[in-house]
Amino acid sequence: MSSRVGAIEVPKSCDVLAGRLRTQILGGAFAPGEPLPAERDLVAETGLSRGSVREALRILEAEGLLQTRPGRYGGSVVCLPTADLFARQVGSFAKGRGVSFDTLIEAREALEPTLAELAARHRGEADLRELDRIDARMEAAIEGDLQAFLAANVEWHQAVAEASGNDLLAAFIRSIAGLIRESTLEEHVTSIALRRLVLSAHRRVADAIRAKDAGAARRRMERHVKAYSTTIAEERVRPAPALRPEESRA
Repeated sequence: MSSRVGAIEVPKSCDVLAGRLRTQILGGAFAPGEPLPAERDLVAETGLSRGSVREALRILEAEGLLQTRPGRYGGSVVCLPTADLFARQVGSFAKGRGVSFDTLIEAREALEPTLAELAARHRGEADLRELDRIDARMEAAIEGDLQAFLAANVEWHQAVAEASGNDLLAAFIRSIAGLIRESTLEEHVTSIALRRLVLSAHRRVADAIRAKDAGAARRRMERHVKAYSTTIAEERVRPAPALRPEESRA
């Protein structure tokens, strides 16, 4: 008669140590900037091999919880994950899973009106100055550098997210905005008319945020992202213009 016990999976010692240290770091046992015990001390305290300890530290470094300083007086210093790390991880997830452009747009349409509403409630004077500064850069690039315009557009949406005061949503929209920018560049959306519409919409949203009109900020941002996604969709399906005779002979 066959056994019903089944296979037993024993976790790797490096994963166990990484889990324990992760819990302590996130629980506040180690403050950001505080060094972890040296490798040799962790080896002595845990009874694990030096290889297992090093692998555990590499795991935490990849998660953004440690920074390793090389050299005689180096070691592992505790830090907290940054918004940039979060954005890179979401970007890797989206690209690895083949997340479509339409899915990115849907996520943006779901989040950005809420962020604009929160920004109207929580914004400070510094937030308004940042929005105005970025809009000025976009206006200067309307008929010039497309990449500069798109980069400033991403920054503007991130600035609205930062003004919301919600760090989690701000970090998430940072990753979404970057992915949308990459896809937009690939689709060659270069219309100057579209750029003017984007800038005009930004100013209407910023006016509502400045006035602390949360309802208007939500409605205007919702119209903006829907209109932008509709325009992008039209640009993506529009056939390329036919070559003139002199161009076909080039």
